[in-house]
Amino acid sequence: MKIIDAHFHFSRCDHFDELAREAGHENCAAHLAEVYRKTGLVLGIAMGEMGGERIEGVCTPRMPSMPQPYPPFIAWCAGLDSGEIVPRTTKRSLELFAAAFSRPECVGMKLYPGYHTVSLTDPVHDPYYDLAGQYDVPVVIHTGELAGNHGLLKYSHPLIVDELAGRFPQVRFVMAHCGNPWIVDATAVAAKNPNVYLDLSGLYVGNNSADWYWDHFRGHLELLRTWLVYMDNWEKVMYGSDWPLVNIPSYIEVIRRLIPEENREAVFYGNACRVFPKIPALLR
Repeated sequence: MKIIDAHFHFSRCDHFDELAREAGHENCAAHLAEVYRKTGLVLGIAMGEMGGERIEGVCTPRMPSMPQPYPPFIAWCAGLDSGEIVPRTTKRSLELFAAAFSRPECVGMKLYPGYHTVSLTDPVHDPYYDLAGQYDVPVVIHTGELAGNHGLLKYSHPLIVDELAGRFPQVRFVMAHCGNPWIVDATAVAAKNPNVYLDLSGLYVGNNSADWYWDHFRGHLELLRTWLVYMDNWEKVMYGSDWPLVNIPSYIEVIRRLIPEENREAVFYGNACRVFPKIPALLR
């Protein structure tokens, strides 16, 4: 089965080296390429890094710090730091994001609400949503719990996406991590809005076997499966890992057991090709 990882991270910082080792991996493109070959992964979408950087006062697209040129099995989303948006320089910022969206390997935009305590409904974001719609790239939004005790959870609640989906019907929104632990809310938002999708990344961390995870967290996974079945639209759901936080072969097996057999091809591959329309060309 061919697999697309719709949500992972790539950074050459020491912290990511440690996370990768804890998950049974090495934090380098060569190792990732070998893991992809062994597991059937044909493409991964790396999220633009968190932590804004203004150049001459301009909020710039944050890209994964991968070797350039980017490995052919990796696409990426340009990161937008809400806290770095400055109205007087927004015009130049949008020009830089447009240049990023024009690149074939830039397949979307990523936002980190909660870590940045600016509501995604704040009008400062509106030109960026409009630009994403213009370039037909989805907006991936961190939803759910935060790493660490900084930030505010109220900004990363899935219900915020409900308002965005209604205000910007021309934009596809992806709720990363399925809103975990607000799974019920996330599936309700996705069921209601035709332009909202879910990825299943980051449901756990570390290097545990699929058997161990299903044994220890069966209630969590059964709850998730209950509400995905209730939503009754598997075309809304995509596989993602949140690597380097997890062991890739183990996580694939965890999600494989979660998804009905007849829907696995769509969740692991086909849906990402539709939600991120640049992907088929990259795979060719």
